[in-house]
Amino acid sequence: MCGRLNIIDDMFVQTLMDDLRISNQQEMLFGRFKMPTNDISIVREIDGERRLQTATWWLLLETCYEGFKPSRYTSFNTRFDKLNTPNSAGFQPFRESRCLVIASGFGETEKRGKDTYYHDFIAENSAIAFGGLFRDWQHPKTGEVTTSCSIITNPPHPDLLPYHSKASPMILPQNDEVIDAWLNPANQQVEMFDDLLKPALRHDFMVQQINKPSQHQPIGQATRLIPNDYLV
Repeated sequence: MCGRLNIIDDMFVQTLMDDLRISNQQEMLFGRFKMPTNDISIVREIDGERRLQTATWWLLLETCYEGFKPSRYTSFNTRFDKLNTPNSAGFQPFRESRCLVIASGFGETEKRGKDTYYHDFIAENSAIAFGGLFRDWQHPKTGEVTTSCSIITNPPHPDLLPYHSKASPMILPQNDEVIDAWLNPANQQVEMFDDLLKPALRHDFMVQQINKPSQHQPIGQATRLIPNDYLV
C-alpha cells in the first residue's frame, strides 16, 4: 500500500506540472508528510483543462451534520483487483473519475512480529505520477461539494519486498498517450489500462529507513534501488 506522501516544491515537481499542462499550479499543496485523511492535490481534467483540485485522501466519506468525515471503511488506497468488481468502491470511479497524484516520494510501513519498520522512497531526479481515483460528494443540507480520492495499489513489486510485502502503488508512465487516456473523463475503455494493473517502478528510487513518519529521522545510509523494469 501507499500510506504517506512526500511532495516537495522542487524543479522536478514543477516540470511535471508543466508537462501535464496544469493551469492552476499555484494551488499545489506541498508537504513533507502527507498521510491518509489529509488534504492533498489531485490532477483532474474538466472541460479539456487540467487542473489541481484539493481532495481528502480517503475515497469513501460519510455525511455529518455540517459536512463530511472519512468513512469507517479504509479507502485511502484502492486495490487493483477491486477495480473491475461491480458495486465495489472503485468500480465507477475507475471508469468515470480517474486522476493523478503528483509526489516526490512515498512511504511504506512493514510489521514483522513485534517490530515495525518505516521506509521512505524518493524518486531520483524526477517526480511521480500516481494513478488515482476521485469522487465528488454534495452535502444534502448545505449543498457543499467535497472531493475525495484514493491511490490505486497493485500487487507487491519484487524489488520492494524487503521493505513492504503487501502491495505497491500504481506509478503511471509519463507519456502523453497514457496520461491523455487516463485523465479523459469520457474514456470508459478501461481494458486499455490492464498493463497498468501490474507492479512497476518507473523511476530510480533512493530508499531510506526512518525512525517514524512524523519525525523522519534517518536510520543508517540511504540505498539506491534501481528497478530492472525501468520504463518511462
